Amino acid sequence: MLHEFLQAAEDSGSASPRTGWGARHLLLEDAGGRLVGALPCYLKGHSQGEYVFDHGWADAFERAGGRYYPKLQCSVPFTPATGPRLLAAPGADRDRYRIALLHGLQMLAGRLDVSSAHITFMPQDEWELAGDAGFLLRTDQQFHWHNRGYGDFEAFLSDLSSRKRKNIRKERETALAGGITIDRLTGSDLTEAVWDRFFEFYMDTGSRKWGRPYLTRRFYALIGETMADRIVLVMARRAGRYIAGAINFVGDETLYGRHWGCVEDHPCLHFEVCYYQAIEHAIVNRLQRVEAGAQGAHKLARGYVPVTTRSAHWIGHAGLRRAVEDFLRHERRSVELEGEALMRHAPFRRSAP
Repeated sequence: MLHEFLQAAEDSGSASPRTGWGARHLLLEDAGGRLVGALPCYLKGHSQGEYVFDHGWADAFERAGGRYYPKLQCSVPFTPATGPRLLAAPGADRDRYRIALLHGLQMLAGRLDVSSAHITFMPQDEWELAGDAGFLLRTDQQFHWHNRGYGDFEAFLSDLSSRKRKNIRKERETALAGGITIDRLTGSDLTEAVWDRFFEFYMDTGSRKWGRPYLTRRFYALIGETMADRIVLVMARRAGRYIAGAINFVGDETLYGRHWGCVEDHPCLHFEVCYYQAIEHAIVNRLQRVEAGAQGAHKLARGYVPVTTRSAHWIGHAGLRRAVEDFLRHERRSVELEGEALMRHAPFRRSAP
């Protein structure tokens, strides 16, 4: 939610009307014209780059003769990371401002005559406020690593069962076979040459997985200029050149793992670059969590445990609203049960905290 990140997404053309992300940011001012609240908001003609999937809702509504797009999307483009969405000035009126933003979003949806408005990856307190304001509530699941005050990576491994501990050690050894070394780059290390190489990795993975990568090369140039100290680029080197990498963003307490890519395939290298290097960096810098992005139950065996994510949805059409509300009631229960089941398979020793 840093201004620099959102500005880079828009100025680079990554989140723009041309790509289906038309900025409609909602600002709240008091009677004296002082800015007291804001909500990042985009008018969207599709559901790409959101990571909270409503394609089924759109398909059902349009088969019934409705028009689902455009819609309003309140989120950080291309970023499945939980954080504040209802930005409000601190003080006694903070909740009043946040509620006003929620009602303002409903008013904007009506004024623009769109089908719906969606606020994704909200913290729980904002999610509950949205429910009180008439939004439908949705949950989903990610896998996060939690720092229990570990002094080093070996201390983290000591919390795991013997078999999982051995598996991780073997994966790390396998990943670095063949003379592969790892660099963690930040700040002035992030040269344009480094970004050129990382962008190759991003384009390769994005083209294969998504059909069209979301972010432009200029996006990386802009964040390299404005927030280099909040970026950790994990790069794998072999035979004198970088062959793979992953980008992480540094919050106050959390390391946010994002994109990965490679131009050579090596066993277990993805696990090392994306998961184990992120854990090591978090331990060294005393960060409390690593968020490893959307989906992926394979992360469980690597110390990342299921965590509930939350979104809120306003739907104007009464029939569609009823259908979605019924679906979400069952889905929330399913997410809860799946999380409980997955936790029973967490890799930690029974005596671990």
